Amino acid sequence: MQRSLEPTPLLKADGIKKYFPVKRGFLQKTAGWIKAVDGVDIKIGKGKILGLVGESGCGKTTLGRLILKLLEPDDGRIFFNGDDLTDLTHKEMKSYRMQMQIIFQDPYGSLNPRMTVGNTIDEGVRLLKKNGRAHRKERIKELLSMVGLPGNVADRYPHEFSGGQRQRIGIARALSVEPELIVCDEPVSALDVSIQAQIINLLLKLRDELHLTYLFIAHDLNVVHFISDDLAVMYLGHIMEYGPSDTIYASPLHPYTKILMAAIPIPEPGAGKAFNPPEGDVPTPYNPPPGCKFQGRCPLVEDRCRQHEIDFYPTSDGRYVRCWKVI
Repeated sequence: MQRSLEPTPLLKADGIKKYFPVKRGFLQKTAGWIKAVDGVDIKIGKGKILGLVGESGCGKTTLGRLILKLLEPDDGRIFFNGDDLTDLTHKEMKSYRMQMQIIFQDPYGSLNPRMTVGNTIDEGVRLLKKNGRAHRKERIKELLSMVGLPGNVADRYPHEFSGGQRQRIGIARALSVEPELIVCDEPVSALDVSIQAQIINLLLKLRDELHLTYLFIAHDLNVVHFISDDLAVMYLGHIMEYGPSDTIYASPLHPYTKILMAAIPIPEPGAGKAFNPPEGDVPTPYNPPPGCKFQGRCPLVEDRCRQHEIDFYPTSDGRYVRCWKVI
């Protein structure tokens, strides 16, 4: 058998599932399940950026936390650098924690208001156990400089900073343990547009300088297109379209991806085409009906779409689409 020449991805998830029980009644019996993530396959090569987009409630953040094992998957496998992390205990995961970090969405709630910036970053620096206290202080100043903040702010508290500055502190904290993979959970959604551009450029600069790999979760499709190499479009726990970012943006195939792309605002008045939102309501992830999860809003739906789950179909241009009608 000929060996594959494709390099091992830094991160790979196969068939990841996470269901949350819905309990009712005095005895709190399980009445059903919220299928937040329902059989997701993704992979990210070293030094690459995978953009993950979709409507609120589709399972993006849950997937990010499953990858970091902040939540335990109900099914599926998670691989990091070829190592299977799925069944590792909390103690066994400690050696991987420093290699996998997260930047949270809320720059205000993600920092401890009782800790100075220096103490916050020092928590990670101390884990490396490389140098003494004096060297750690120099490392903290170096990290602050890397994210565009002066080193003399280490003695200040989070409430003394703006939202954009707090997010830079969050990035410095993630970098403090010298990770390989960073999950960016909507890191710019709470910031002004001008600050968003600064943070995105900073993330790209750090990716190139430190050879980082990102899973970039966001709502803003323009931001995701700018930063990502590959794109995964998520809807109610399923990946609907997956492949090179430029290819999907140039010619989306799945009906849901087309709707998302058509909804992207164009800055020039009168330059865009009319957007016709899909008919029907967004279905609930609570006990969804069999078949394609987009069936209630899809203009191409047929009886076959309602009978059984639709598989991923490969295309000639290197992507995968969960729709049998567009191949």
